[in-house]
Amino acid sequence: MRRFFGWVLSDNRGGPWGSGGDEGGGDGGSGGGPRNPWGQGPRRRRPGKTGEVTSLDDFLKKSRDRFGGRFPFGGGRPYWLYGLIAFALLWILFTSIHRIGPQERGVVTTFGYYSGTMQPGIGFSWPSPIGRVQVIDVENIRTITIPDNSGSENLILTGDQNVIDLAYSVRWNIIEPRLFAFQIAEPEGTIREVAESAMRAVVSRVSLDEAIGAGRAEIEQNVEQAMQQILNDYGSGIRIQGVAISQSVPPAAVNEAFLQVSAAQQQAQSDLNNARSYALQITAQAQGSAAAFEKVLAEYRLAPEVTRRRMYYETMERILSRVDTTIVEAPGVTPYLPLPELRRNPPAAQPQPQAGQQR
Repeated sequence: MRRFFGWVLSDNRGGPWGSGGDEGGGDGGSGGGPRNPWGQGPRRRRPGKTGEVTSLDDFLKKSRDRFGGRFPFGGGRPYWLYGLIAFALLWILFTSIHRIGPQERGVVTTFGYYSGTMQPGIGFSWPSPIGRVQVIDVENIRTITIPDNSGSENLILTGDQNVIDLAYSVRWNIIEPRLFAFQIAEPEGTIREVAESAMRAVVSRVSLDEAIGAGRAEIEQNVEQAMQQILNDYGSGIRIQGVAISQSVPPAAVNEAFLQVSAAQQQAQSDLNNARSYALQITAQAQGSAAAFEKVLAEYRLAPEVTRRRMYYETMERILSRVDTTIVEAPGVTPYLPLPELRRNPPAAQPQPQAGQQR
């Protein structure tokens, strides 16, 4: 019998066909018994030959010696196997258990195909690379500014064939993680291009004055609706939260001339407002005079002579109050009496004449 790799091999000695070797009766043998039908018997070990191994330990020892004593599997306990098992367990642990935050969702893929969406909490999946989880923040509001550089121009043609320099920002978030992860390769680039397309389409239908002045709010609303419609058609899983125009001015090359035109328009509008105010004032005065005349007419019909005399006194009072007046009384002439100056600067009180003096 012979031991090789821990197994016991039989030489079939004493088998049903007799023993082989020296006891058998083969060619050149001395015995007359039948020979082993399965082949020749075991050969004897030649003196000085050491290549045979009798156990697994001897095999590992000779293999280690053959590699200069650096063969990793020889001798002692297999610590490398324990390390490999520990590494595999840690790999499975860290790639199979996932923590999803309150504002996040996890898109799960198995062999690269979508298999589900993880809700907030602790979730499990197949270990990597069989399964993967992409964590997506669905409540964070992201902002895209157009143009990217604050000093660059973004020229857009208006509906009245004018050019305007427009800067604006787009706010958006994710509402469907599965669509967001698989439908669009570059979400921010797609949103930027959709925003530029929608803005140019909306501005091309308004005038320059509307784009610069009171029409900006309507432009923002129309751009938001157009962007949402396009992104829904793409199946992007994105919601547009708002569009805000931060700058709406003419190009720098014509800005000075535009300011002059704007100043002239404002001056014309101011003059028009003054004219309308003056017209309203004159109209009110005329209406007041007509009402007063109607009242005088009613009094005149009741007492014509009295009314005529009162109108005469009022008219003379109004006329004489604006001119220098000389009053002549009999028997002599009174010196010049400046009534308007006396009204503005009344004279000081004159001393009373004493008894016996002539006035």
